[in-house]
Amino acid sequence: MLQAGPGRDDCLALILSGGGARAAYQVGVMAAIAELTPQHTPNPFPIICGTSAGAINALALATHAGNLHSAVESMLEVWSEFRSHHVMRTDWPGLLAQAWRWSRTNLLGSAAGEATTALLDNRPLRRLLEARMRFGCIEEALQAGQLRAISVSAFDYRSSQSVYFYQGRERITPWRRHRRIGVQTRLGLDHLMASTAIPLLFPPVLLNRAWYGDGAVRQQSPLSPALHLGANKVLVIGVTHHGQTPAAGQPGPVLQTPAPPSLAQLGGHLLHSTFIDNLETDLEQLERMNRLAAYQPFAMRSGDHGVRHVDVLVISPSEPVDLIAARHRAALPAGLRLFLRGSGATRSSGSDLLSYLLFEAEYCNELIALGRRDALAQADDLRRFLGFAETGAGTTHGQL
Repeated sequence: MLQAGPGRDDCLALILSGGGARAAYQVGVMAAIAELTPQHTPNPFPIICGTSAGAINALALATHAGNLHSAVESMLEVWSEFRSHHVMRTDWPGLLAQAWRWSRTNLLGSAAGEATTALLDNRPLRRLLEARMRFGCIEEALQAGQLRAISVSAFDYRSSQSVYFYQGRERITPWRRHRRIGVQTRLGLDHLMASTAIPLLFPPVLLNRAWYGDGAVRQQSPLSPALHLGANKVLVIGVTHHGQTPAAGQPGPVLQTPAPPSLAQLGGHLLHSTFIDNLETDLEQLERMNRLAAYQPFAMRSGDHGVRHVDVLVISPSEPVDLIAARHRAALPAGLRLFLRGSGATRSSGSDLLSYLLFEAEYCNELIALGRRDALAQADDLRRFLGFAETGAGTTHGQL
């Protein structure tokens, strides 16, 4: 953890990255944070920023900002009982109908009927969010001072830029940078559906006369909305394991020519580059800026023209998430398993792609348990970072 700068009023932000089903890990981390706080503790994060599935978790926290434990219990209720049919059509009629629409549009070039560029039908997710999310509670939390701002990111296909839709307690000046802008608005269901619309897998969403897709697409600076909204402390919950990689130029022995990568392997790498790589690069850049801030004159540190020091704490999986997904690939519904079989997603080599799409309770609960363990392993750092007294421990959630 980076050390705090002197003499500042801290404004803490929570960053929840995208990652499809991997976002269950974030719920486990939040459950651990709730354990470290007394009952009836309000939301400790004045600023919450979410992308893709992380946007769903972000708004779930924002709509229960008055009570952190209530927010976590609501998230656990959904994620611990998740099934793929809550997110997408998994029945044979639904899968075949979507496959026919996709083939008619993209292979036969026919515009008749309902055209689509999506391989999967995610209307069940819309119905779930519509039933569960109480969007009006966000404004109530803002007016009550329980939140400063909440941000959801999406990708504008027309302008090829990231758009950060945010709702704030007061007027917050919008920003415009290279291929990213901030837009103050009242958040709703379409913003969530747009942020979670993984390209090719889920359909884009029409919003304000523009088509939007997953917020992680070409997201060059995932930390920027939190900083623009006023944060100087950032808790980042990642969804990928930072394990050791083979040393460059030292590959293992090759006994035979390997098979070419499957479609699932290619898809897994593309999703990694979408959801993960930019966040890691942005964190490295922030660390460099923090080192630079330490060398600037003291008088500039509190001014508008100096380099701001931003404290960062990162919690990410201590185990490879793809290996966890591989253990639970049999939990996929039979129809969806056969639908994905040709791509290689149901083989061990395709577990990267599977780790994003496996919305099944067995897999999600293991990620929740892992997130809880990883966060509690950093309990002392979390207490100091969040400003909680060590005596303020809450109750343990039995579901985990």
